[in-house]
Amino acid sequence: MKLSAPIYHLKRKAKLLSREQRIPLHAALNRIAVQEGYRDWSLLAAQLPTSRPAGRLLARLQPGDLVLVGARPGQGKTLMSLELAIAAMKSGNRAAFFTLEYSARDVLDRFQAIEVEYAQFDELFELDCSDAISADYITRRLAAAARGTLVVVDYLQLLDQKRENPALAEQVRLLKSIARERGLTIVFISQIDRSYDPTKKR
Repeated sequence: MKLSAPIYHLKRKAKLLSREQRIPLHAALNRIAVQEGYRDWSLLAAQLPTSRPAGRLLARLQPGDLVLVGARPGQGKTLMSLELAIAAMKSGNRAAFFTLEYSARDVLDRFQAIEVEYAQFDELFELDCSDAISADYITRRLAAAARGTLVVVDYLQLLDQKRENPALAEQVRLLKSIARERGLTIVFISQIDRSYDPTKKR
């Protein structure tokens, strides 16, 4: 179905509608989507061709895959992983975001940074900021997760920060087996030290 205007025009129209009628932005976006012939904004957005790297990457992933998103601090690893989760939810799957690094407010702020209204996905998105996060904890929390769920772990090196937790390699093996058994896609965010020089060491 062809849109009556480019997506950025429709978003601007929704923002104006939100201000004029004093309704939440997600409600205004949904009204615009209905005018365009879609039930809600998430369905409209799901039909758009994906140009973001996260959408292209998601198209190449299969249930059971493990993905490592690694970069130096401040390079957009969390935003990229969140965009992967959003792309998964737009395609009808659930997403879970486990973070030892950020607060719930930090993660929700990142939705705004990529111009996505969190309320569109609050029933599909599970956010967990517990200090107890480890492979065992994640496994328990995902006991009822549906096949196709995309799971983000932020970030890898913090999983074994507590002495009582198993070694990192052991935790990754456990999560790998869970991903394959249950058909989950697990994305690990990994911090690469600023001192790393790829010209000296691969």
